[in-house]
Amino acid sequence: MAASIRYRELGDYKYQLMERYVHETGWELPERVVSPGGWVSLTRSGRLTLKKGYAWDGPSGPTIDTKDFLRGSLVHDACYQLMRERLLPGRRRKPADVLLWLICLEDGMPKPRADYVYHAVRVFGGRAARPPRRPRSQILVAP
Repeated sequence: MAASIRYRELGDYKYQLMERYVHETGWELPERVVSPGGWVSLTRSGRLTLKKGYAWDGPSGPTIDTKDFLRGSLVHDACYQLMRERLLPGRRRKPADVLLWLICLEDGMPKPRADYVYHAVRVFGGRAARPPRRPRSQILVAP
């Protein structure tokens, strides 16, 4: 049986986890990675852990947020966040996209739609995984 997530809808981000969520990615990593603030962590054995309170924007692009898409979007967004933060190399993008596809299928998404989702993130998702041009250590002030 597929694991479930508890979440709520938000303003800027659409959803927020109401309890910790763990997903086994099956990846082998040279070292453990943890996002700033500890919201996302990924062990050397591929265990992805998202803290209670983690917020994400759900499925992106011209799509409908359905229950068979939410858990996949959660894991996918967390993996892309680690890539943007330079904690995971860009070569993990395709495995993250495959993981999205697998989770959507596991959660009951029809295969044609899951295939469409996979191809859409392969074609259009690159920018979302790319680190910002500014070095992460640069501190900005506004106004």
